Amino acid sequence: MKRTLRSIALAGTAAVLLAGCASTYRLDNTVQAFSGLPSLPASPTYRFERLPSQVAQPGQDQLEALADPALFKAGLRRDDASPRYSVLVTARVTRVISPWADPWGYPYGWGLGMRYGGWGPRWGLGASVGGPWPINDQPWFIREVGVLVRDTGSNKVVFESHADSDGPWLDNSTALAAMFDAALQGFPNPPPGPRQVRVMVGGKQVASAPAAGAPAARPAPAASSAPSAPATR
Repeated sequence: MKRTLRSIALAGTAAVLLAGCASTYRLDNTVQAFSGLPSLPASPTYRFERLPSQVAQPGQDQLEALADPALFKAGLRRDDASPRYSVLVTARVTRVISPWADPWGYPYGWGLGMRYGGWGPRWGLGASVGGPWPINDQPWFIREVGVLVRDTGSNKVVFESHADSDGPWLDNSTALAAMFDAALQGFPNPPPGPRQVRVMVGGKQVASAPAAGAPAARPAPAASSAPSAPATR
């Protein structure tokens, strides 16, 4: 009876968390940024740059599309012909055992998805069966994004930011886009040291530390048209 009641409680709590994703979801991020930009120039244009390992990866186009609205809101304007800056974006998504997992459940395992990560993305698609995963395990993910801004004239890195988050949400496209917003909060003069940045997603996005003087954001694409980010490793 004790095991049954615990299983019901844990499953119910996780279900509430997942149900909230359908409307509004609070995405808490740990952000740390470093900047050598006292202010933005009159024409803060940029283009995306890629590591050699990213050049042939079709998913990098998708990742850059997720980061582009956040860069626009931060005040940067994309101009591939005459950019003042180059921007490198990276991301990693890892599936882990849920903190809501029931240790008394029966083991099972599953896995299907794509992986990419860090400053040197790795891509692949595959399915696996293994374990042990608790029977009441809910999907749980650790996500990381990075933004590196380089002055194209001097080739000097002038801004670097990383955002980390974890949670049960399965929609990586929406989560990663919100994390890029968090990573760029305060650009080009973010507060020093690690800080918490909260973004509400699923409804109107609200961040805990909006960038001062940031321009209005471009209309976000409809959810049905958003690209689907690679899932997990």
